[in-house]
Amino acid sequence: QVQLVESGGGLVQPGGSLGLSCAASGRFFRINAMGWYRQDPGKQRELVASITRGGSTNYADSVKGRFTISRDNAKNTMALQMISLKPEDTAVYYCTATADWSDTQHWGQGTQVTVSS
Repeated sequence: QVQLVESGGGLVQPGGSLGLSCAASGRFFRINAMGWYRQDPGKQRELVASITRGGSTNYADSVKGRFTISRDNAKNTMALQMISLKPEDTAVYYCTATADWSDTQHWGQGTQVTVSS
């Protein structure tokens, strides 16, 4: 079983920056793909960014050039650095991960990001 815990959400003004972190723990051999999703009430959950164990990244068009995903395989952690934040980035951000030989996607509890003046 994999437990994911996010941290770093909060309130930030438009144009500001914020960093999110995700830590994986539990019974597993290794964490494979990791990613960040977000969901605003009334909207579908969307993939923000993902990263493979080897470091290959993928971003939603809406965040390219503003968000940077990274990970530390030795520590089983992942980060999302967000700059030039916009009100439309407001959402609950969720950390996801797969582990070992399973395709099961594990989810964190989510952390709120609010971009508002």
